[in-house]
Amino acid sequence: MKLLLSFLVLILFSFNSKAIICNPDNSSTTISIDTLFMDNISIRAIEIEKNKVWYAADKNRFGYFDLVNNKRVEREIKIDSMKIEFRSIAQTKQSIFILSVGNPALLYKIDKRDLSYELVYKEKHDKVFYDAIRFIDDKKGIAIGDPTEDTFSIIITEDGGTTWNKIANASLPKLEVGEAAFAASNTNICVKGDKVFLVSGGKKSRLFVSDDFCKTWQVYETPIIQGQSMTGIFSADFLNEKTGIVVGGNYEIQSDNNANKAITFDGGKTWKLIGIKQGFGYASCVQFFPDSNGESIMSVGTTGIYSSNNQGENWNKLSDDKDIFTLRFQNSNTVFLAGKNKLVRMKF
Repeated sequence: MKLLLSFLVLILFSFNSKAIICNPDNSSTTISIDTLFMDNISIRAIEIEKNKVWYAADKNRFGYFDLVNNKRVEREIKIDSMKIEFRSIAQTKQSIFILSVGNPALLYKIDKRDLSYELVYKEKHDKVFYDAIRFIDDKKGIAIGDPTEDTFSIIITEDGGTTWNKIANASLPKLEVGEAAFAASNTNICVKGDKVFLVSGGKKSRLFVSDDFCKTWQVYETPIIQGQSMTGIFSADFLNEKTGIVVGGNYEIQSDNNANKAITFDGGKTWKLIGIKQGFGYASCVQFFPDSNGESIMSVGTTGIYSSNNQGENWNKLSDDKDIFTLRFQNSNTVFLAGKNKLVRMKF
């Protein structure tokens, strides 16, 4: 994978197409890109389960694409005339969980077998806005939201998602005024081993780390651009408990690529800015390539789709597509990308 990404300079991102990349040793690698479906839809959260790509979307919708039967299956949750936008998704062995943004916050547990669903958590507040959800194992899960007071809104489950409880503000680290999170791609939470990593943005952009399931926290500063309401970290990914990457930028000046990417090798205690004044500007999602030892990375955002093969020091533009919001790898050769009106598969 490292050899492949070393020579990706520019791929024309046309749907249902193939691009041949030639390497100096006269070998060649084919990258194929196909659109699984297009629709009037916004998808900011996806999960991979064997041969299914699950998604949470706007207009009250969730569903999956069956990769074996090449078939899309979708359901709509109807509650009176409410318009619900789901931007967070997580899974256990038997269930899918989708979480809405805005007031009220609605968290649904969905049976993977028949797509039946039940409301397992509801929260009403003028400021309620949940950004991401993840499971640590089949029993423990966590969701993070913007502050309704002076800390993150954090809800947890310890019974596989049947019941959820909000952590008291007194047990959480205080946020600065104007510090929150962004519901850009369901990547404000990272879980590695027993560690939970949360990232913030806005007036402050920091990393919050817990190794005892949210009982205690360590808080670390980052060098990512911050200070305005739409600046900061929009996405994070951790390869292990030590190596992690954060991306984001200034949503109001989306071409700004000065201080919007950083990497850590000590669990977030210290950070190094990478790709300074080169590569992408504002980014909504970042992920490490599997099996690349942290060398290879992919990012998406409004300035396009990019990859790096040297831990983010340099970036290659793969596509000008500005409408991809989130991505997840199935394996080192296959990645799924979703966003405005589409779900796409890219194969290396």
